[in-house]
Amino acid sequence: MAASTLANLRPVTKVVQGQKMKEGAGVTICRTVGTSTLRNLDPYLMLDELKLPAKAAFAGFPDHPHRGFETCSIMLEGQMEHRDSQGNQGVIGPGGVQWMTAGRGIIHSEMPKSTDGMLWGFQLWINLPKKDKMCKPRYQDYQQRDIPVVESSPGASVRVMAGSHGGVIGPIKMRNPGLLMDVRLGPGANVAQEVPLGWNGFAYVYDGEGKICGSAAQREQALVLGPGDHVTATGGSGTNGLKFLLIAGKPIGEPIVQHGPFVMTSQEEIYQAFRDYQSGRLQDPADNPWKGDDGEL
Repeated sequence: MAASTLANLRPVTKVVQGQKMKEGAGVTICRTVGTSTLRNLDPYLMLDELKLPAKAAFAGFPDHPHRGFETCSIMLEGQMEHRDSQGNQGVIGPGGVQWMTAGRGIIHSEMPKSTDGMLWGFQLWINLPKKDKMCKPRYQDYQQRDIPVVESSPGASVRVMAGSHGGVIGPIKMRNPGLLMDVRLGPGANVAQEVPLGWNGFAYVYDGEGKICGSAAQREQALVLGPGDHVTATGGSGTNGLKFLLIAGKPIGEPIVQHGPFVMTSQEEIYQAFRDYQSGRLQDPADNPWKGDDGEL
């Protein structure tokens, strides 16, 4: 859709201030989606920001299971290694992204590889439709060089991880339609982005301040977007401008039954996930998570 045909600016309907809490082996994170203020925003279940000196996060996130949804890990600074119970592993460096489809089951760890400097990144949890909850697990690892950057206007850049901006398409392959972008605006710079009608979406500010759809936006805030067909943003006057993640997707519209790392549509499916985990059947050794359902690497 051409920018000239976008007529309905999405208003900000809610501002969620991040809450500090501990996850993994006692690592402090800042959570917005997935709190009592915003339990979920279909299809999104959780968003955490991790920003600590690497030495303070060394304990990381030891082995834990997942079933029934997807995770996306985004690194700004530092390195994080993921390794699963079958020995599959990869390292995401600064500017890199891992999109993990847990599907019928993954048991993995996420551990810092950096020992100096900052460890700064995010983890997003994305629900799967019932028809896909027991699909084969899949890893998509992308480093900074794999993610296109669009200089959309003076002082404005957009890292396109998924979806399309300025005719440039991001590399992540999604089962449920969506977009994921890292927007960086210098002081006074502007950007506009189409977000299809009917999708749910939000922006998470990770640095600076400014305006998103005309509303004030500050660090560690998630701004929930109301109905419309596009969003706009302007960098504030401070030296850092405005930097935020723009996240939007088609809602699934199915029941969400969640117990920790298992997200299904019924309580019986949750019980089955626990039984499979306790009996060692959650992750199938025959599954190759580096290949898609069609065998594509």
